[in-house]
Amino acid sequence: MLSPTIQRYLTEPLNTADSVASKPEAKARTAARPTKKAVGSGSAPTARDRDGDGRARNARPRDSLGRPLPYGAAGVERLAENPDRTPVESLTEAQRLLDAGRPFEAHEVLEDAWKSSPAAERELWRGMAQLAVGLTHRARGNQAGAVALLTRGAGNLAPFRDAPPHDIDVAGLLAWARQLAGNSAGDADADAEVRPLPRLRTTD
Repeated sequence: MLSPTIQRYLTEPLNTADSVASKPEAKARTAARPTKKAVGSGSAPTARDRDGDGRARNARPRDSLGRPLPYGAAGVERLAENPDRTPVESLTEAQRLLDAGRPFEAHEVLEDAWKSSPAAERELWRGMAQLAVGLTHRARGNQAGAVALLTRGAGNLAPFRDAPPHDIDVAGLLAWARQLAGNSAGDADADAEVRPLPRLRTTD
């Protein structure tokens, strides 16, 4: 009774994935599977958001501190990446955003400058971007994150204290960051606005 079945398994080729999929019942199961909804179909997207150049970029709106909001919510206008700003333009734009209470976006401007800066200045711009992130953490109530980023940013700025380029007020930024890190570590006035806000350049 068993020999025909055994013989078939021993001598005949096994069904491949293609042959299985060609059976009517397999096609029916495949057709019944739900497909992913496209972005803009009325529900949360299942694919990664991408910008006009096809690069992955979260399209969710954000508040003034960079926190993502639900799709469709009213957020602040997103800044476009611009690695072609001059150093002075980057510092001016970052200062404008800091003065407006938007340190997260100031960090994005400084990060653009960091990515496009010459190697000799890279840690300087990186340090300023880290200070802006530290200020963002503090405004969000994340005191431990604020202390870590402010301390790290000050460490990257310190080597430029004696000869800062572009009229950057490295000495003033170091004093401001260390004082703010100390306040955040002690949770003193953690929810209060930071005054005065950092001045990035001595000539502003």
